Amino acid sequence: MIQYITEEVTLPSIEKQKINRWIKETAAEYDRKISEIAFIFCSDKKILEMNNQYLHHNYYTDIITFDYSEGKVISGDIFISLDTVKSNAEEFKVSFDNELKRILIHGILHLCGQDDKTPELRLEMTEKENLALNRLIE
Repeated sequence: MIQYITEEVTLPSIEKQKINRWIKETAAEYDRKISEIAFIFCSDKKILEMNNQYLHHNYYTDIITFDYSEGKVISGDIFISLDTVKSNAEEFKVSFDNELKRILIHGILHLCGQDDKTPELRLEMTEKENLALNRLIE
């Protein structure tokens, strides 16, 4: 089950059935099945609190993924700052909708075992995000 939850923000416009199908198809490409996924949309203030409390980082970020996966069955809580998604969309000159979809799939890729801790891995992650985004558009 995939849930879309808000904390002190308005739920962005999401075609839930289409996005859920896309997420399941993307996970299947990595030989994973979806169990419980919660996307929690929040503000910069909330994500900074989460980043400080759980990761001991004192900076804003667009996404924090808590992975509860077991084997090939993925589950997790994915916190997404809509404030940062909006500022990233402006910075990268893409629509908010496009940037939000990129962040949604970014979290799923993390749950599928993909990492972005080095510049090389970040580049690979971006390529995988682009592939997934292209499939959604088709």
